[in-house]
Amino acid sequence: MLLDTASLYYRAYFGVPDSVRAPDGTPVNAVRGLLDFIGRLVQDHRPDDLVACMDADWRPHWRVELIPSYKAHRVAVETETGPDEEETPDTLAPQVPIIEAALDAFGIARVGVEGYEADDVIGTLTARATGPVDIVTGDRDLYQLVDDAKERRVLYPLKGVGTLQVTDEAWLREKYGVDGPGYADLALLRGDPSDGLPGVPGVGEKTAAKLLDAYGDLAGILAAVGDPGSKLTPTQRKRLDEARPYLAVAPKVVQVARDVPLPPFDPALPGAPAHPDVLDALGHRWGLGGAVARLTSALRL
Repeated sequence: MLLDTASLYYRAYFGVPDSVRAPDGTPVNAVRGLLDFIGRLVQDHRPDDLVACMDADWRPHWRVELIPSYKAHRVAVETETGPDEEETPDTLAPQVPIIEAALDAFGIARVGVEGYEADDVIGTLTARATGPVDIVTGDRDLYQLVDDAKERRVLYPLKGVGTLQVTDEAWLREKYGVDGPGYADLALLRGDPSDGLPGVPGVGEKTAAKLLDAYGDLAGILAAVGDPGSKLTPTQRKRLDEARPYLAVAPKVVQVARDVPLPPFDPALPGAPAHPDVLDALGHRWGLGGAVARLTSALRL
């Protein structure tokens, strides 16, 4: 089980009232919510391995070089060295180090790699896996990793993690008319304002799905643009032809990396907290006792 950690703690932050605070008044709603998310996931799914995948770089420079608008609207502060600072709610950013410390104290593997997003870590771990993989995320971009034959699916939280949308190929085809790899092509054609991806003007989700159904994939669509006998409308042909510079680089930006150089780590789900004394101190300092107890109980089941 691979956790898109930032996606989940953002959901926890907005799903748990900020009245949930430490004894000193510091909001810990994202921390408490995430620990309870993980406890419920462990309880319900009991994975052999559990990895909390992290955004060491939420806006990698190599993606920005290809598409400068990539996540540009979410930049709070540009930096000359290292990742730009992302706009984050004032009371969320201070909770992230607490989340990291709690995961480490539990002994839950936490993996992030400089220059890559959590999505890329997830893509690489999924590519390396020899058994079934469940990816838990609120980010539809990871639908591209769905593969029934290899038992790769996405668990998308609809309400907390008690209600998860199980995303497999049948669900993708019913909803979008594509399979996992086709979802990446669909996303880059229609664009995604939340990620600063412009897409092809005039090509929305339905049109993108129809084009992919007719021509197979992005390469097939571009071949049709150059084929006078294809059934593209004149407007579609013109817009796709004008978008060639974007379409030449967009796949590398949209597709998750599968070759990230990962550090050594132990992915095994712990049967008990690795550092109980540290965890106890964190629980007292930040008022996490209930959430710590619930996740500890889930690990010991």
